[in-house]
Amino acid sequence: MATPISADRLVAALRAEGVRVVERPGWRTHNRNHKGPFGPVNGVVIHHTVTSGTSNTVNIVERGYAGLPGPLCHGMIAKDGTVHLVGHGRTNHAGRGDGDVLRAVIAERALPAANEADTDGNTHFYGFECENRGDGTDPWPRAQLEAIERAAAALCRAHGWSAASVIGHKEWQPGKVDPKGFTMSWLRERVAARLKSKPSSGGSSSGSAGGSSTYVVKSGDTLSGIGRKLGVR
Repeated sequence: MATPISADRLVAALRAEGVRVVERPGWRTHNRNHKGPFGPVNGVVIHHTVTSGTSNTVNIVERGYAGLPGPLCHGMIAKDGTVHLVGHGRTNHAGRGDGDVLRAVIAERALPAANEADTDGNTHFYGFECENRGDGTDPWPRAQLEAIERAAAALCRAHGWSAASVIGHKEWQPGKVDPKGFTMSWLRERVAARLKSKPSSGGSSSGSAGGSSTYVVKSGDTLSGIGRKLGVR
């Protein structure tokens, strides 16, 4: 169990791990804290968005939709590997899941199958939504997969957790299928390998990560304009 890290520490942890960050306006105070506590935190949940288009996806996870107000995660990981921070505190991402899974995450042991929805996950988990249609055919670019790995590792490193603290939505809540297109065991292996060494801000040999950078969105900015400034599509 751990106290959630501050917004400043979250940005610093992501940047130290080599993650390219875009800070959305007001993200530091955008949360659902009036609906319940955030913390103690115990891990990180990875999702896919069932959307396409980075701009559209950012808007959805930031604002939410009828019946599920935003923010819907702490950060949205785009296909180019950029993490768009949209909330800090309690967010509407995990919903109710299996308390036995939570206990396994806390103990950092193998997860049981999720067959109950008896525990509020929004209290206990950071959440990253990943831009993907979730149909099993939408590709996961290398830059995006590396950013997922780095973002998860950043929070594990900040809290002293092992890779066992990183789970998929499908491992938490019965009936969920996300993330679809890669396995969580594969991701945990990648995170575990990364945690064995010091944080690295360098990209892969293909340049997919591109090094860390942070951009704070200002009035009048567009995603294409931000991309030009950061040197990404």
